[in-house]
Amino acid sequence: MSSTRIVAAALAAFLTGAWAVVQLRSDPETSLTDATAADAVPDQPSTTNRPVLTAAPENFGPVPELTDLDGWLQTDEDAFADVRGDVTILQFWTYSCYNCTNTIPHLQDIYAAHRDEGLEIIGVHAPEFEREKDPVGIQAAAERLGVTWPIALDTEKRNFRSWQGSRRFWPRTYVIDQNGDIRFDKIGEGKYAELEATVAYLLENGA
Repeated sequence: MSSTRIVAAALAAFLTGAWAVVQLRSDPETSLTDATAADAVPDQPSTTNRPVLTAAPENFGPVPELTDLDGWLQTDEDAFADVRGDVTILQFWTYSCYNCTNTIPHLQDIYAAHRDEGLEIIGVHAPEFEREKDPVGIQAAAERLGVTWPIALDTEKRNFRSWQGSRRFWPRTYVIDQNGDIRFDKIGEGKYAELEATVAYLLENGA
């Protein structure tokens, strides 16, 4: 093969790969994140030496409304304001998402450590696939995965879209303070120590 043909073939292969990357990053709803590879590696659940923030966490502004839901699981309440704790972790997730299920052991650990102090977790279930819309299937998955906190059913993904705008991800995790402001916002897996430290700071010091 001539050197000209070799160069042309290499250029074509490069452009094909670059286009594939652009397609992946531009997908408006994906369970793959734009986080770095380091962020994608799950931290180990902490049981001792709980992390501490030395300064107040950043304030991202008021939390949007959580409306037009199709019901709740694992709570007798039926309104966002009534389900929230003093401090709330809210996560958009879906039970077939590998990245979502990887976060659950860390959320379980944080919940066990801080629930009695006023923490609540709300899992907003926004299905990626049609088969994930069945509440019976969601409840069964929650029991299998050990999700014990309240679950909001965002079946048509109205809140999933309104909260996240044009770039939307599973999972996406927020911390909401006592005043209803967002103080932590994480796309994908990782930063569990920072998540817990944010919760602990707000529970101890207030908003």
